[in-house]
This record gives sequence, C-alpha cells and structure tokens, in this order.
Amino acid sequence: ETAGMAEYEREQKLSDAELAQAVAEIPHWDMRDDHFLRTFEFADFTEAWGFMSRVALISERLFHHPEWSNVWATVEIRVTNHDAGGLTELDVEFCRRGDALVD
Repeated sequence: ETAGMAEYEREQKLSDAELAQAVAEIPHWDMRDDHFLRTFEFADFTEAWGFMSRVALISERLFHHPEWSNVWATVEIRVTNHDAGGLTELDVEFCRRGDALVD
C-alpha cells in the first residue's frame, strides 16, 4: 500500500510552491501553461533518433509518455499529466531523466 500511495502522490498536481522548486531543478525546460517544454539539438538525425529511443525506455519505465516531435537533428518534448490536469512530480522526474541523457 505504501508504494501505491507514493505513486499516487507523484501524480498529484503540483502546488505553486512545488512548481517554483521544480522549475529551479530543471532549468533547461520552459514551463508553459500546463506543461514543460524543451528542444534538444543533435549533430544529425541518427543522434536524435538514438536519444528518442532512450527517452522511449524512460517513458515506459515511468509509464508516462510525452508529446514529442522530431525534425532531422531536433527533438522537441512537451510533458504534462492530462489526468491530473497539469504538472506533477512524475513530469519533473521525466524531465530530470531526459536531462541526464544529454547534460
């Protein structure tokens, strides 16, 4: 039950204070309304595709899937929690893990 409760809390919409702290922790992401947004630039398409493959594995582990697009060497990721109606700790964790792949 404790694990279930921890997962439930990760999917609760963040308060304004929690959002301010989250923004400070993931400085490469822009907060826009109800989502975080980041554009990643790579040397070429193959590098961008490799990054997307690694992000897909993170998404499956977290069971949290972003909206994203890819144009040649650029990957844009938008993340929010539709069920919660805004940003959650799960979104912040997704951003941290994505950042760890490139930063």
